[in-house]
Amino acid sequence: MQNDKKNRSPLKNPLLVFLIISVVATVILNMVMLSMQTTKSQEISYSDFLQMLNEDKIDEVVLESDRLTIYEKIDESDLEMDSETSSFMSALGIDAEEVVERARENSRNVYYTGYIYDDRLLAMLDEKGVSYSTPIQDDNPILDFILTWILPLAVIYLLFFLLTRSMSKRMGGSGGGIMGIGQSNAKLYSVENATGVTFADVAGQEEAKESLDEIVDYLHNPSKYHAIGAKQPKGALLVGPPGTGKTLLAKAVAGEAKVPFFSLSGSEFVEMFVGVGASRVRDLFKQASAKAPCIIFIDEIDAIGKSRDNQISSNDEREQTLNQLLSEMDGFDSSKGLVILAATNRPEVLDKALLRPGRFDRRIIVEKPDLKGREDILKVHIKNVKTEPDINLHEMALATSGTAGADLANMVNEAALRAVRCGRKTVSQEDLMEAIEVIIAGKEKKDRILSEKEKRIVSFHEVGHALATAVQKHTQPVHKITIVPRTMGSLGYTMQMPEEEEHYLMSKDEILDQITVFLAGRAAEELVFNIKTTGAANDIERATSLARNMITQYGMSDKFGMAGLESIQNKYLDGRSVSNCSEETKTDIDKEIVALLKKCYDKAMNILKENRDALDEISEFLINKETITGDQFMEIFNRVKDSREEKTDNAESADDHEE
Repeated sequence: MQNDKKNRSPLKNPLLVFLIISVVATVILNMVMLSMQTTKSQEISYSDFLQMLNEDKIDEVVLESDRLTIYEKIDESDLEMDSETSSFMSALGIDAEEVVERARENSRNVYYTGYIYDDRLLAMLDEKGVSYSTPIQDDNPILDFILTWILPLAVIYLLFFLLTRSMSKRMGGSGGGIMGIGQSNAKLYSVENATGVTFADVAGQEEAKESLDEIVDYLHNPSKYHAIGAKQPKGALLVGPPGTGKTLLAKAVAGEAKVPFFSLSGSEFVEMFVGVGASRVRDLFKQASAKAPCIIFIDEIDAIGKSRDNQISSNDEREQTLNQLLSEMDGFDSSKGLVILAATNRPEVLDKALLRPGRFDRRIIVEKPDLKGREDILKVHIKNVKTEPDINLHEMALATSGTAGADLANMVNEAALRAVRCGRKTVSQEDLMEAIEVIIAGKEKKDRILSEKEKRIVSFHEVGHALATAVQKHTQPVHKITIVPRTMGSLGYTMQMPEEEEHYLMSKDEILDQITVFLAGRAAEELVFNIKTTGAANDIERATSLARNMITQYGMSDKFGMAGLESIQNKYLDGRSVSNCSEETKTDIDKEIVALLKKCYDKAMNILKENRDALDEISEFLINKETITGDQFMEIFNRVKDSREEKTDNAESADDHEE
């Protein structure tokens, strides 16, 4: 301890730092004030002073103990004011004599020279009519010292102390003063102040919970692992799309383990000052080691863990922080029960040194939930909501394929809000299903009134999608068709819902049928109205994306075979495609995409032509009702289809009878 005190830098004392800065600032302030005072007058020699006196150029002289201050005489004619100007200033309430006196003071030059004893000086001044005086010396050295040094020093010290304390609070420093910005600002959940979350609050992520439960068990019972020679995993990296519950899982681990839990974001390490991030990493691990066993959770670790690629856009402060984090993760003893959890949805950008075993021993994938997982998540979020006894969460789970846990929680809340708006005290199945549409397509726009022509176009467009769905084999059944505009821009939509558990593989036939469904809306517009509208923009975008993926990623192209022509970056975010082929191949890909889309469009047109009677009747029904269910759609479609087949059979029977 004594050696540490001896080696400790005195600059680590904030009070001493404040004092040094205040003294320096006070010295600079006094020097500036002194220079401002001395620059008001110009130094001349004593002989020049005598010459000016002989030439009658001096108006006043101030005799001091060490110098003579000389005020040059000015031409009074330059300061004369005519009567009109004087009258005008008087009318404005301005004292003309005071203005002239100020002008005299500001216009005359001031000189000074060293004092030389000359018994003739006073007689010469009297002879020339120069006024002279001597200032009364009433100096108090102690008061001058206090006003010149002590008071400015105290004011500067106080201002600097308050400023740095405010900066420290904004930057998250836990200490008072500027020396606190290097301290960790991780939020600590102690055993008494727990996160309030356990594994019971997390659903749909059974595999992730199983991996994390082993870490919790190790913190509770380390001896049974030591007995067999097993070591505790140093860290676990939670990877998955946004909203899947990575942060919630980390809090659940802390709640289950009942140990201190340090939680912070990766961006909180990095500041504008170089070295602050590394200092915060050191301080974080120092605090965690003192409270071991405990858990450190770093959310969005990609903010500091990006690969050190030495590109122009590299960041020295971020790389220093990462280097310090790597060093600390290697340096701590895992047997003490210190566990590091981190979360990211961009694992591909993380530095390889951060991902290696010994730092993050486990990568836990937190995927979007399947059908059973979504149903379990809905049960967790709806347990605190008053519902009607006949709600069907399985139906809601079927309708929300591809959504994350955060989306489902939002839908349950929207359903509860809708029930309140409708004046009910419980949530119904209708509220739940409407909440799905609100999240996916937006709220109904009651003020957007379509013209009769646009309403018909939208109706035939949506029924075109539905008919292509009903006729083809590899499609999901229609759940709802509506032509009510929504706030997210859609003038209508056709909602599909699987009848059973979703599947994870799509065949080529299923993709082609789905593309045909997308293009059937535009086909209906052209078939019925012989026009093309902007309403098919989103359909065309989705159809083109599916066709491109078939050719470049899924190996379903007759021309390119199983060549991988594109790869996916940011898998858990936007899933942007990156080309892996030449420009000539890209041109051929575009040609094949166009040909594939045309083939599917022709198929959609043929489907609608063959079912034109159903298209017309269902569209007219939709125009009147604005919204129809999948059951209503299928009832009309089957009735029209049976009627058409009956007419065909009757016609064939008549032909046979004539023969």
